[in-house]
Amino acid sequence: MTQSDETPDHGPVRTCLGCRRRAAKRELLRMTAGLDEHGRQVVVPDPEATAPGRGAHLHPTTECYDLAVRRKAFGRALKLGEGPSSAPVGEYVAAAGTFDPPDQESEH
Repeated sequence: MTQSDETPDHGPVRTCLGCRRRAAKRELLRMTAGLDEHGRQVVVPDPEATAPGRGAHLHPTTECYDLAVRRKAFGRALKLGEGPSSAPVGEYVAAAGTFDPPDQESEH
């Protein structure tokens, strides 16, 4: 398999924390570090991809979320160690059902 067989034709490409597959950035959910109401570090969804700081990406499916949790990938990817809760991301993925990425550019 060549590089062009596994990546999109154009646009930014990111790697999913769960399945580790490369995909177009617009197909993935961006996550960033945040704080919960008690001041503890958590991983929060950033569906508009506008939050400042380091981000990580995930296919917005429960399968990829579960894989990332099992591998403890959130803390490593966001350089937070192994302690942050990813519950807000899990709730977002479960509630979203289907992912509707924000319009980045019109293709018309």
